[in-house]
Amino acid sequence: MEAFSFTRAATPAQAIQAAGKSPTAQLGATVRFVAGGTNLVDLMKLGVERPTQVVDINALPLDKVERLPNGSLRIGALVRNSDLARDPIVVRDCAVLSQALLSGASPQLRNMATTGGNLLQRTRCVYFRDVAHACNKRAPGAGCDALDGHNRMLAILGTSDSCIATNPSDMNVALTALEATIQIQGAKGARSVPIHDFFLLPGSTPNRETVLEPGDLITHVTLPAPTPGTRSVYLKLRDREAYEFALASAAVVATVNSGTFSRVRVALGGVGTRPWRSTEAEQSLEGKPADPAAFRAAAEAALKDARPRSENAFKVELSKRCLVRALTLATQT
Repeated sequence: MEAFSFTRAATPAQAIQAAGKSPTAQLGATVRFVAGGTNLVDLMKLGVERPTQVVDINALPLDKVERLPNGSLRIGALVRNSDLARDPIVVRDCAVLSQALLSGASPQLRNMATTGGNLLQRTRCVYFRDVAHACNKRAPGAGCDALDGHNRMLAILGTSDSCIATNPSDMNVALTALEATIQIQGAKGARSVPIHDFFLLPGSTPNRETVLEPGDLITHVTLPAPTPGTRSVYLKLRDREAYEFALASAAVVATVNSGTFSRVRVALGGVGTRPWRSTEAEQSLEGKPADPAAFRAAAEAALKDARPRSENAFKVELSKRCLVRALTLATQT
């Protein structure tokens, strides 16, 4: 690990000022914010991240989960994953989020990891994490060894000829199904970004993963007020029961009236280059009966544009079955 300076910020303004013009949320930034450090420190050890300055933001007052007057839920960027997963409001109104968080990492990591850090979690593609291999996400223009290499864990949706790395976060999949909004404070002021606009497809610039600009700091994540009668489920399929990333996962938020879908949101994990909102599945389900035939049709629609590589074609059917099962669980009476 190369030498770097370490400073602490007591307010968001101090953190933003310390970041200056450095693209703090993008790879190769000279200044990086750190809270739990569960991802950043690993990448620094591997030589993937080489900041010259690290700004500790743990003292910022962003560690609360609050119900707002309009019924929405505001989650501070420094709320630890374990605290968020066990929050009574989250467990009651956003079960999909609690389930997603508890399915990820280990208890020790969840005690350290934060909401903001989880949002910005980097891919676990082995070629990204090994500086001896070509990776356009780590070194733009270098090429992508994963395209014809070991790609069993990698994406089949939203890929490009430059990158097929998956977004690894379980939390992000649940937040996508819940239609979260990301609250950002930066040098140009505050702004709100819907989560489906926050993450970028790799295209020809896989090194840029989000819409964050130089000096931007995530302060909160906001969830809309729950719709009465809504149920939600997160289902994760993986090689082992704990401490493993998803091969396929599904987050479903559904409202069913008289056996028919009146509203449904679907997001997939383990298969997309970003948390994958499937409007195709949603459109297939809305107004349809909550039965196995409708579930399977939605799954077919969700995966119709899948582009598997040499080792991950199995993910197409696996993801379909995962979604069918998640829909079944979300609509059981």
